[in-house]
Amino acid sequence: MSSNNQSADGAHENPYGYVPSRATAVIFILLFATSTLLHAFQATKHRLWWFFWTACFCGIIELVGWSGRLWSSFNPLNGSAFQMQITCTIIAPTPLLAANFVILGNVIKRLGPAFSRLTPRRYTIFFTSSDVISLVVQALGGGIAASSNDNAGSKLGSNIMLVGIIFQLVIILVYSAFSIEFYYRYNTNRPFEGRPTSDGILGSAQGRLTPNIKLMSYVLAFSTVLFFIRSIYRIAELADGWDGRIIQTQVYFNVLDGAMIILAIYTLNIFHPGRLLYSYEETKEAELRHINSA
Repeated sequence: MSSNNQSADGAHENPYGYVPSRATAVIFILLFATSTLLHAFQATKHRLWWFFWTACFCGIIELVGWSGRLWSSFNPLNGSAFQMQITCTIIAPTPLLAANFVILGNVIKRLGPAFSRLTPRRYTIFFTSSDVISLVVQALGGGIAASSNDNAGSKLGSNIMLVGIIFQLVIILVYSAFSIEFYYRYNTNRPFEGRPTSDGILGSAQGRLTPNIKLMSYVLAFSTVLFFIRSIYRIAELADGWDGRIIQTQVYFNVLDGAMIILAIYTLNIFHPGRLLYSYEETKEAELRHINSA
């Protein structure tokens, strides 16, 4: 069956505009299931319990969403399957993005909180709270669209989801700006004036940019680019409408949404902060910094 053409029977009723690829859905389900299980193991091993409500939560929601697409491959006219997949795949990356915020907060602790516009604690609270707001707005819009029996209700739900994704994009841009500023101030040794001499367990002295922290920083930058690309795609998709060309082109969704999140979630599997930030060597160096700055 063609991925970009509507099925012959009731083509005008097909919300996709194509028949979702069954093979693609199975591949993504297997990929997300593997990553989620691996994240659960890594979170337990390194005792980073917040990975359960970030990366693991993202993986579970993606599994539900791609299961909806698999369901739709048998019957693309099933409205429940369509709403299940579009709602879940829209909100799923939000918890994973929160993991980036938490990780950068920990990087700031190690390199020097005095170089950050916000303290690590406030940094994490501000961006994760904003991420939660984005998640709630997107989920609310998805719920309205899923429970609607007419086009007006579906459009209202779509618009609310669009607002949530636009808000998330703004948060990503602000997060990126703050991150760039932090690394610039760190590299040029320009701490903020009037910052307390100690912040958290590591103080405000300039920490060493170890190979592990440098690699973790590159990982965060790469993930941020992936989230940015995916957000732009989703904004264009929803703005184009339910019957627009973007939402009815399967390859756009597979590459600009599914593949972006697969890359982001597996990147954290491969370059896990438990290994790069919480290894024995990194922890001992952090403790020495705390002693020297006390």
